[in-house]
Amino acid sequence: MYRGCHPFTITRVAMPRLPYKTDEDAGPADLVAAIRARRGGRLANLDRVLLHSPAFARGWGEMMPRVRNELALPSLLKELAMCAVAALNDAEYEFHHHGPLFLQAGGTQAQLDALRAIGAGTVAAADGDLAGRFDPQQRAALQLSIEMTRDVKVSDATFAAARQALGNDQHVFELVGVIAAYNMVSRILVALDVQVET
Repeated sequence: MYRGCHPFTITRVAMPRLPYKTDEDAGPADLVAAIRARRGGRLANLDRVLLHSPAFARGWGEMMPRVRNELALPSLLKELAMCAVAALNDAEYEFHHHGPLFLQAGGTQAQLDALRAIGAGTVAAADGDLAGRFDPQQRAALQLSIEMTRDVKVSDATFAAARQALGNDQHVFELVGVIAAYNMVSRILVALDVQVET
């Protein structure tokens, strides 16, 4: 969609590949009310595309809040994985929303910048710079995130390092689950070109 700003200038207005559901056509009232309750009274752009399938939106509302809020995995590692996946998949919407949460969980701006660089392909997972920015547990979580996102398959060495660094099989499983779940999120965001809310 284009909107003229000047008689001789055309500016592209970012639009998703499926139209955002409006407040008037969002979907079943109970579902929309439940989403609004989770979101502080509003619908995010992601919600507005998920509502193209009420069944999918309901399932999302059951699973994703649990992944975000009910796991035993420390918040810093969850948000690290979410931001790594977002950067690797070029899911700006996801990075925009989870970058601040990563910082709130104890991450640093230098770490967030390194995650962006990894996504841009300018920093390798084994780069010496990462050793100074991330502790061994964070590096193990990051390497697992990279391999699961880029290759799906995880090397034995990476899995063993994550298991040793986390020291708890529940945390290992939950980290794998977070990485898998947020790969789903980012793939939907990128495929449908969901834009950050203005």
